[in-house]
Amino acid sequence: MQVTATDADDPTYGNSARVVYSILHGQPYFSVDPKTGIIRTALPNMDREVKEQYQVLIQAKDMGGQLGGLAGTTTVNITLSDVNDNPPRFSKSFFHLRVPESSAVGSAVGRIKAHDLDIGKNAEVEYNIVPGDGGNIFDIITNEHNQEGIIILKRPLDYETKKAYTFKVDASNTHLDSRFQNFGAFKDTATVKMNVLDVDEPPLFSKHSYEMDVFEDSPVGDIIGAVTAQDLDASNSPVRYSIDWKSDLDSYFDIDPVKGTISTNELLDRESITQHNITIVATKLNSPVLTSRVAVIVHVLDVNEFPPELAVLSESFVCENTKVGQVIQTFSAKDQDLPQAGHMFSFKPSEKDVNNKNFTIRDFGNNTAGIVTLRSSFQQRSQEIYFLPVVIQDSGYPVQSSTGILTIRVCGCETDGSLLTCSAEARFLPVGLSTGALVAILLCIIILLVIVVLYMGLRRQKKKETLMTSKEDIRDNVIHYDDEGGGEEDTHAFDMGTLRNPKVIKDNLVKENLLIENRDLFRRDVKPEPKTGKNQPPVSQDSADISEFINQRLKENDVDNSAPPYDSLATYAYEGEGSVAESLSSIESLVVDADEDYDCLHEWGPRFKTLAGIFGEQSTTQSDTKTKTTENEQ
Repeated sequence: MQVTATDADDPTYGNSARVVYSILHGQPYFSVDPKTGIIRTALPNMDREVKEQYQVLIQAKDMGGQLGGLAGTTTVNITLSDVNDNPPRFSKSFFHLRVPESSAVGSAVGRIKAHDLDIGKNAEVEYNIVPGDGGNIFDIITNEHNQEGIIILKRPLDYETKKAYTFKVDASNTHLDSRFQNFGAFKDTATVKMNVLDVDEPPLFSKHSYEMDVFEDSPVGDIIGAVTAQDLDASNSPVRYSIDWKSDLDSYFDIDPVKGTISTNELLDRESITQHNITIVATKLNSPVLTSRVAVIVHVLDVNEFPPELAVLSESFVCENTKVGQVIQTFSAKDQDLPQAGHMFSFKPSEKDVNNKNFTIRDFGNNTAGIVTLRSSFQQRSQEIYFLPVVIQDSGYPVQSSTGILTIRVCGCETDGSLLTCSAEARFLPVGLSTGALVAILLCIIILLVIVVLYMGLRRQKKKETLMTSKEDIRDNVIHYDDEGGGEEDTHAFDMGTLRNPKVIKDNLVKENLLIENRDLFRRDVKPEPKTGKNQPPVSQDSADISEFINQRLKENDVDNSAPPYDSLATYAYEGEGSVAESLSSIESLVVDADEDYDCLHEWGPRFKTLAGIFGEQSTTQSDTKTKTTENEQ
C-alpha cells in the first residue's frame, strides 16, 4: 500500500516541504520507499500460520530527513490472508471404534477428524472410504460445522456373521491451489477398525415375507404353509410363534406355536375376501420381550361354484324389414368366480327351443355371442315381443351352466335400418309421457283432491258450529228486528205476479175477477179478463190477447233502459252459416270416407306403413260389404 504525508510549509523555500519516509517498526518484514511512501514486503514466503497480524510504524520527516527537520508518524496494520498451502492431517493413523450389531441402518456409528491449519474454505475437508473391507457396509460424510468425518451404517450388522471390519479413510481438501501442487498430495490417510458388539436380538425369519395359496373349499384345519424363525445369538433360544390378533380379527387362521405351520380355522369364501394379510410374531423363549414380525399373504383360490349369467339384461330389437342371417344384437356373460386362467364362456340355444324358426344363437368364440335372424320379415301387429332362451356354460371344474332369456322386440325401422318406433301405441301417439311424468301428474291430482276434501270438511264443520260454541259473548250476537212486513197486499215493494202458481190460475180466476171489479185495479203481470158467465171456460193462455199483451210489454221494456228484464225471453235455436273449412262434424264421415282412395299411403314410405295397412283393411271390408249387399238386392 502507499502512505502520503503533507507539509504546510512553502515547497519553494528550500527543503522545508521535502518529505522523506522511513520505517521505525516493522523490519525486517516490510520496507517503505523514502520518496513515494509505498510499503512493500521485505521477506519472501511469509507464513500466516506462523504470524498473521503485523503493525508497521512509518515516519515522514521534512528537510529531506536532515537534522533539524520536523517528523510525523503513522501506524499501518497488515494482515496476511490465507492460501491453501497446508494439507489436512489426521491426529493419529489408526482409529479403533465399536458398534453394536443392533444399530439401525443410516445411523452414525463413529467419528474421525483430520485437522487443517488453513482457515475458511481452504480448510474444508472431504472424507472417502477406500474400497475394500468396509466399503459396502459403511459410508462417511463431512460435518460442515467442525469438518469431522461421520461414519454411517449402510447395511445391518450381524455379530454372528462377522465380528469386525477394517478399512481406510482418505481426507483431502475440497479447494486446491495449483501454485502449491509441487508440495505433494494434499490428503492424508488413516485406518479404521470397527468392532461389532454382540447384542441379544430377536429371532430372525428365513424370509422377509411369505405368500401362501389356499382353495376356498378347503376344510377347517387344513395346513396351508409354514414360517421359520431362529435365534442367531450364542444362546440359541427356542422360538415360539403366534398370530397378531389385530391382523386376523375373525380368526380365519391358526398357527402351531412350535412348528410354525399355518392352518385354516374357518371356511373361506373368495367372493367375500380374496386375500388375507396376517402378521406372524416370533418370540424368544428365554427372552419374551424380544420379538420379530413377518407379513404373510394368503391368496384364496377360486373354486367354480357359481354358474355364469348374462352380463347385461337389456332388451334387443329387430326391424320388421330385416334380412335372413342378420346379427341384431351382441351379448356377453359374467361369472362371480375368478379362475386363474380367466373366464371362457360358450353360448348355444336351449334344447327346448331347437325348433325356433325366428332366431338362433351364434357363438363368436371370444366370450361373446350374437342373436341371428332366421327369417326376413316380422310383423309387429301379429307379435310384438319374442323370447329367446340361451344356455351359457363356463370352462371351470366342475362345469357350471345357466339359461338366460333374451327379450327381442319388433320395431319399425327406416330403409337404412335406423329405428323409428318399438311400440304399437307410439304409431298413434306421436307425443307420449314417461312413467315418471304420469306418476307426477297422479300425485298432483291426489294432492288437489285431498286439499278439496279438507276444505269442504272445514266448511261443513263451520256450518255445524252453533252460536253457543262461539268464543265471543252471546250478548254481542243478539239482533232485534221490530219492523213487520207488508204482507201479500204490499204490491209496491214486490211484484206478486212472480209468485203466482200457474196451476191454480184456473181455480182462483173467478176470485181475481171479483177483486178486480171491486178494487177497480189492473194487475201489471196479468191481463184483465172480461166478464163471462159461470159456465164459460177460462181464456186460453195461448190466445191472441195474451200474445199481444206480451209483445206490448216487450216493446215498452226495450225502450226503457232502466226496466228490469222480467218478461224478456231470448231464444237461440239456430245454427251458424258454416266456414271456409266446411263442417268438422263426423256425421257425414261415413259417406265421404267410402269414396276415398288410400292406396297413396303405400307410396309415402315406411312411416305411413301402419296407416296404409289399417285403412287398406277398412277399404277391403267396405268393398266386401257392398258386394254382399248388391248380391242380396239382386
